[in-house]
Amino acid sequence: MVPGAPDLDGRVVIVTGAGRGIGRGIAEHVASRGARVVIAEWREVRCHEAATAVNDAGGEAIGVVTDVMDRDSIGAMVARAVEEWGRIDALVNNAHTFTPNRSLLETTPEELDTHVRSAALGSLWCMQAVHPHMAAAGWGRIVNFVSAAGIRGMPGYGAYNVAKEGVRALTRTAAREWGRDGIVVNAVAPAAASERGARAAAEETDAYREFLRDHPIGRQGDPRDDIAPVVAFLCSDACRYLTGQTFMVDGGAFIHG
Repeated sequence: MVPGAPDLDGRVVIVTGAGRGIGRGIAEHVASRGARVVIAEWREVRCHEAATAVNDAGGEAIGVVTDVMDRDSIGAMVARAVEEWGRIDALVNNAHTFTPNRSLLETTPEELDTHVRSAALGSLWCMQAVHPHMAAAGWGRIVNFVSAAGIRGMPGYGAYNVAKEGVRALTRTAAREWGRDGIVVNAVAPAAASERGARAAAEETDAYREFLRDHPIGRQGDPRDDIAPVVAFLCSDACRYLTGQTFMVDGGAFIHG
């Protein structure tokens, strides 16, 4: 257990897209704080590698191959978690399938469908699947992943922006509808050194140079050390009076007021 950290001991936490990047960092971090983790990842090799890494480090995890674009797959994953541990305490909706960046005029229906199904619909289906278990317990935490790109309307990210803002709408709606069930629902918009971010840094793209020039701290966040602790807080009892909010976990990249 991490000294001074929110208590997650014995909590069952589902993390989608946890085979690598931000999702894996979150899974490893919450496991280090005592949570039992469900690695919900669609690539089988990544799924089992991530679960093995958590278990080898002394945590508890199961890997469940899950396609968040398939509602039945999500249902089977949640059923497996309940079968293993008898409860669901927290859900982290991190999974999102990407397509090439395009202008709105070039965006295809297929690309929009990929983003919406993997992010907005996938998040909704996961939320619907865990709700009965959380409501029965009178306690639940849901953390959805969104993006400053959607809030700002970043050019070239039309389909991505639509999906991420859809997830923010789900977050606010669920917060209003499920608060009396003991479930709080919040969103995180990260700036982290994911695989895509690391590639941009290595290539020193114009977008990455612009990011660094205007960034107060001057670096991307680390998935495990910078992003995951905030998620852990949002999965704990400490956030009992916070719901419907979007947290910009980006080192100050998006400051407004």
